[in-house]
Amino acid sequence: MKKAVVEFIGTFFLVFAVGMNVIAPGSGNLAPIAIGLTLAVMIYAGGHISGAHYNPVVTVALLLRGKCPVGDVVPYIVAQVLGAGVAALLVGFLKDGSPSAGELATVPALLAEFVFTFALVWVIQNVATAKATEGNSFYGLAIGGTVMVGAFAVGGVSGAVFNPAVAVGISIMGLAKWSAIWIYLVAQFAAAVASVSVFKWINGND
Repeated sequence: MKKAVVEFIGTFFLVFAVGMNVIAPGSGNLAPIAIGLTLAVMIYAGGHISGAHYNPVVTVALLLRGKCPVGDVVPYIVAQVLGAGVAALLVGFLKDGSPSAGELATVPALLAEFVFTFALVWVIQNVATAKATEGNSFYGLAIGGTVMVGAFAVGGVSGAVFNPAVAVGISIMGLAKWSAIWIYLVAQFAAAVASVSVFKWINGND
């Protein structure tokens, strides 16, 4: 339960940062920096308790890596989605007006989400689960930085979500259409599986 609460808190602040920085009046071109730093500090805050996944595809990826107990998977994902939902509702209360979600170009959005979710899971595995980098102090900034770079690179293509819980949150907030959520889920979970497969192939003895 304590680990699930940490997952709720971390995901809540990640989605809250997304909404408050993206919905006008937000932080404009600085939004990716604010969001990436929010993720980084939440990882440092909760990593020693829950592993600081804050993302269902990360939980699934670490399960496939043997780094997440099976019994944690459902509580973590439930906590992550609930945290995203509560954050989205609070953003809706604090922000005036309703954002208008644009249409996603399916293939570009699928590719953008796949590429940077792959990158995110790849970085997490290498900086937070690999034996060679065990005990490092840079993992939070590396992971948050990956999200920041992804947001700058493909934010205009897919919204730079890389996280099913965030996909739920932005759909509640009106930043994305519910009809497009399958794009996020398919691309993100496929990328997580692919990233784990490549990691295991390269790091066979880890």
